[in-house]
Amino acid sequence: MKVLVTDPIADAGLERLREAGHEVETAYEVAGDALLDAVSDAHALIVRSGTAVTDEVLSAAPDLVIVGRAGIGVDNIDIDAATDHGVIVANAPEGNVRAASEHSVAMAFATARSIPQAHERLKGGEWAKGDYMGTEVNHKTLGVVGFGRVGQEVAKRLGSLGMDIVTFDPYISQERADQFGAELVDSIDDCLDAADVLTVHTPLTPETENMIGEEELAKLEGGYVVNCARGGIIDEPALAQAVEDGTLKGAAVDVFAEEPLPEDSSLLDVEDVIVTPHLGASTEAAQENVATSTADQIIAAFDDEPVINALNAPSIDESIFPQIRPYIELADTAGKIAVQLFDGQMSSVEVSYTGDIANEDVELVTASALKGVFAPSEYQVNAVNAPQVAENRGIDVVESKTRQSEDFQSLVTVTVSNGEDSVSVCGTQFAGEDPRIVRIDDYRVDAIPYGHMLVARNRDVPGVIGFIGTVLGEADLNIAGMFNARETIGGEALSVYNLDDPPTKDVLEALSDDDRIIETKHISLDNGE
Repeated sequence: MKVLVTDPIADAGLERLREAGHEVETAYEVAGDALLDAVSDAHALIVRSGTAVTDEVLSAAPDLVIVGRAGIGVDNIDIDAATDHGVIVANAPEGNVRAASEHSVAMAFATARSIPQAHERLKGGEWAKGDYMGTEVNHKTLGVVGFGRVGQEVAKRLGSLGMDIVTFDPYISQERADQFGAELVDSIDDCLDAADVLTVHTPLTPETENMIGEEELAKLEGGYVVNCARGGIIDEPALAQAVEDGTLKGAAVDVFAEEPLPEDSSLLDVEDVIVTPHLGASTEAAQENVATSTADQIIAAFDDEPVINALNAPSIDESIFPQIRPYIELADTAGKIAVQLFDGQMSSVEVSYTGDIANEDVELVTASALKGVFAPSEYQVNAVNAPQVAENRGIDVVESKTRQSEDFQSLVTVTVSNGEDSVSVCGTQFAGEDPRIVRIDDYRVDAIPYGHMLVARNRDVPGVIGFIGTVLGEADLNIAGMFNARETIGGEALSVYNLDDPPTKDVLEALSDDDRIIETKHISLDNGE
């Protein structure tokens, strides 16, 4: 098999492919028509960030089996087009975990001891020993926002140096936090209140963008901030101002909302803000790890073995696919709704099947449900890597089947739980491909899972639905559909509203301020633009 490498990777990866008997051709800096010619007879393509793998490139490579990204980011690869062409896309997310965690630790020490500032002054001829009074990490509290692979490694290293660990991550079980001696808290505010040093390790998503701003930084008064995860999670001007005015003692930042960092960035104007040019993965070992990991996945694909870090859906037997196909997206959607309705630290996910669907091979459907559950918290999670994400996060996954169904021909139910509290979302397919959410917990509904959904729990008394409609109308939010259910007359009721636009924070607060409203939740699905 021919492997085309268009961006430089460590030699260890190239040698592993050659040792497996494959032809390796390097064509660095190739682009345009030259790239199309080079890939025309390739069976695998290895890239980093320099090569754009577009639909045109994929169309020019009829024999292509897999695109391997030697690193984590795949913004330069059209994954949808690759799926259409039947091409696997795989990255190497774990190859730089150690490097990224070590850089985070180094940045924590650098800012706590003002190492770069003292270095610069000494190189400039100043013996400024009396100007820098550092902070020891021993007996201090490390706040970790995002307790995935890198966050866990940082906690392990700094915990061994005498730091107490507090973490906020809604997608981590208490058992996994306990393994690292970490206190799992219920909100980011609790994490900030407790922390002396804050380190961030979440993906950049609409939920995490500017997650830490002026108000959040004020809760960390007298502390330090480290961000080696993704730019845009922390409001950079707010961070610079917090250090400048003394709210924070210092900050260390390796990633930025715009890269390269613009010359007019406010972060560059503050002495106690340390910056490095996205060096988290820049070690020889990390580059060798991502190269060999990518090579191993290409070899697996050639051998028809599972590709561990594949980012698009695997193939499935043609005879089974028509029966389960409508339920793949339905399970994904039910997972997204359930996790957005759930409050608390999740410890388990149960996917149950009732009726005809219980007779099928539903492994891919279950994986799709997990994909929906973890979509807000993980980089490029999909039906291939979602089970591994659950294992990494210590989340128990249960699959159950019941062939008897009283109400519907087939049902898929996704339940997220912390052992005490849970949320269940049940969906089905009507004639053709008409997905519906038919139950939320004990409430029977008939909701179309599309776009922006407002879920309201309220007392079952006259005037509540009219009140909700009035608030939405005054906010110029059009209701595309409404579905209502109740437990008992005069008890609690639940309503689901399809909205053309997302409700603002003010709208949700206006609804919650009414004593008749128990809870409101905005659910955003991928098809809600």
